[in-house]
Amino acid sequence: MYDKATRLKLRFDSPPGLVPQGQLSVEDLWDLPLTSVKRVNLDDIAVLLNKELKATDSVSFVNNTSRANEVTKLKFDIVLDVIRVKKEENEAEQAKRTNAEKKQKILALIDQKRDGELASKSVEELLALAKDL
Repeated sequence: MYDKATRLKLRFDSPPGLVPQGQLSVEDLWDLPLTSVKRVNLDDIAVLLNKELKATDSVSFVNNTSRANEVTKLKFDIVLDVIRVKKEENEAEQAKRTNAEKKQKILALIDQKRDGELASKSVEELLALAKDL
């Protein structure tokens, strides 16, 4: 799919009213956010391409629109794939952050327990431990 897109030198129109405007390459898609209010984003591009696909669904036996549909479908599939990959990466990053937070909590609890063990020792035991250090 990406091989075909690069050979065709596919460009994606950015939806009107969003920054930046103009055409985007396949490579540019990877730098876009999934959603955004005033900036070009993958969701808006996918919606625009979906509308184009639905608009060209009309059947004509005189005008050959299959080539245009094929290119639009390829663009749509690429945007959906980029969205899928970015969502998976976001979920993996979130899981990584969650695990790091859990690990920090566990390490903090270990420190508390060790402090509790030390606090329960007598002054003589603490002096002996300090002397050994």
